Amino acid sequence: MSGDLIDGNGHMNVLHYLDFGSAAADALVRQIGIDDAYRVDRQLGVFTVEHHLRYYSELIEHDIVDVYARVLERSPKVVHLMSFTVDRRRERLSGTLEIVLVHVDLARRRPVAMPTDIAAGFDEHIAHSSALGWPAPVCGAMGVRR
Repeated sequence: MSGDLIDGNGHMNVLHYLDFGSAAADALVRQIGIDDAYRVDRQLGVFTVEHHLRYYSELIEHDIVDVYARVLERSPKVVHLMSFTVDRRRERLSGTLEIVLVHVDLARRRPVAMPTDIAAGFDEHIAHSSALGWPAPVCGAMGVRR
């Protein structure tokens, strides 16, 4: 990790935890099919409506960072996912970013149900996440409200 990510306290600044976690979530959502073409062709997308950052251990200059994301649950219009920033050198969790996304009609700017193919993509990730054998350390205040 480069020095430009480090703050006056000698560890990675809070903004970069948000950047890294958001980038991992965006990569996962794009893999499922919600990308630039999806927004243009279907006039659909997702908006972040809630997020929660949690810090477990600091990252300092020259640390090696990996970031992963997993989908936890969904409803027809809402997705609950989480990204994990990992300190590879010390093999420990450094931070999490928990996110709630709402699927929207971009023309009307209103929530709408996901198309079948997108819902199926999220469902595949939920199945994979459920099979990991360890619960995501969710904050308990967010998620899909039914």
